Amino acid sequence: MKHVIALDVGGTGMKAALIAGDGTLLHEARRATGRDRGPDAVVETILEFAAELSDLGRERFGVPASAAGVAVPGIVDAENGIAVYAANLGWRDVPMRELLSRRLGSLPVALGHDVRTGGLAEGRIGAGRGADRFLFVPLGTGIAGAIGIAGRIEAGAHGYAGEIGHIVVRPGGPACGCGQYGCLETLASASAVSRTWASASGDPAADAADCAKAVESGDARAREVWQAAVGALADGLVTAITLLDPRTLIIGGGLAEAGETLFTPLRKAVEERVTFQRLPDIVPAALGDTAGCLGAGLLAWDLLATEVPA
Repeated sequence: MKHVIALDVGGTGMKAALIAGDGTLLHEARRATGRDRGPDAVVETILEFAAELSDLGRERFGVPASAAGVAVPGIVDAENGIAVYAANLGWRDVPMRELLSRRLGSLPVALGHDVRTGGLAEGRIGAGRGADRFLFVPLGTGIAGAIGIAGRIEAGAHGYAGEIGHIVVRPGGPACGCGQYGCLETLASASAVSRTWASASGDPAADAADCAKAVESGDARAREVWQAAVGALADGLVTAITLLDPRTLIIGGGLAEAGETLFTPLRKAVEERVTFQRLPDIVPAALGDTAGCLGAGLLAWDLLATEVPA
């Protein structure tokens, strides 16, 4: 059976899979990233993980993998196959495509940005299926976005498109790691809600999921924290809607796991803010934490489809 190797590298864990041409997951595996061991060790772990998947696929399906796809965080030069920079992994200018291809016996390798790769999967086989224009926004440690246009993801002229988390929605607000103040991700990411609720509740271990539960139980402090985050998120999303005019707006990440506790007030807040803009469908992501891995598989199959036979 023809298959490809797919890897989704995160700051804490890695997900890997063997994926058939129709998108079927043939095998899944996970392991810790181990970033505390340093960037070189993380790269070696990626290479070893891919090699193990390669051996498994050959043994199980009788043929070698046709290609590999890998999604990584940070700044990515997909065209040249270089993982340029990732603050949470500590690497700079890692020639990921070359290293993986060499380890896998000259296999074709596609490299992608984690959020854009997840967005590719959501657009083709997830919540955005059938939408010619969509925006995928995962609300996790930070906030980023993937702009879907006619079955592909727009990376921008320099690979920075979709960084909705760094739209300033509250000028003079909390300091952001990017150097600005009041960025969307400092106010409406899962980690931002966790920080604010831990402070408001007096429980340093409390997180965004705890805040959502408190909202559902009618806690006034939790409602205040939640409404502030939803308001900031709506402001950022309306800016994106104004610029991009998406048909579907897909919200994922940890904060989206709150379900209608998030989506009901968010849809209302966005609707209250639009004037001339057309309101997109605002829907939860469908693929969960497998989106990045499935997207990496799609990148690998796309690579094979565009290769010119020798």
